[in-house]
Amino acid sequence: MTVLPYPLLTASLLLMWMTLNSFSIGHFILGAIIATVASWAMAALRPAKPHLRKWYLLPKLLGIVLYDIVRSNIAVVGIILTGRTRTRRSGFMTIHIELKDTTALALLAVILTSTPGTAWLEYNSSDGTLLMHVLDLIEEQEWTDLVKNRYERLLMEIFE
Repeated sequence: MTVLPYPLLTASLLLMWMTLNSFSIGHFILGAIIATVASWAMAALRPAKPHLRKWYLLPKLLGIVLYDIVRSNIAVVGIILTGRTRTRRSGFMTIHIELKDTTALALLAVILTSTPGTAWLEYNSSDGTLLMHVLDLIEEQEWTDLVKNRYERLLMEIFE
């Protein structure tokens, strides 16, 4: 651990402290201590850098996600404008996820919650399951295939 992992942050915080308080040796020492501890806290929060095995697949993933977001928006608007029919129901479903990379899991969560029609999800790391709320849960297998084949497989190829 370095003494000042973020020296610019430390200097900026100390300058801010001295600007907000009257200048004295005591305030300078207190400000330096607070700025140093804040710099250490930021270093502790810094996540590990993601390791991209196949970075060139990221544009493909982005295209798929943008296409799915537009398609899901149209489907949700259709559900809202036409009203619910008896065949449409919302609900929770569980999907077993094989992803282990934390960055890939975070990206999967962002993708799934950005897509209209999926409102909420929870990942259980102990058994590798994803609990997901779906607005239009007609066919669970269809949603499982979407997550596993369309997103998870590509994320595993990129990150693992």
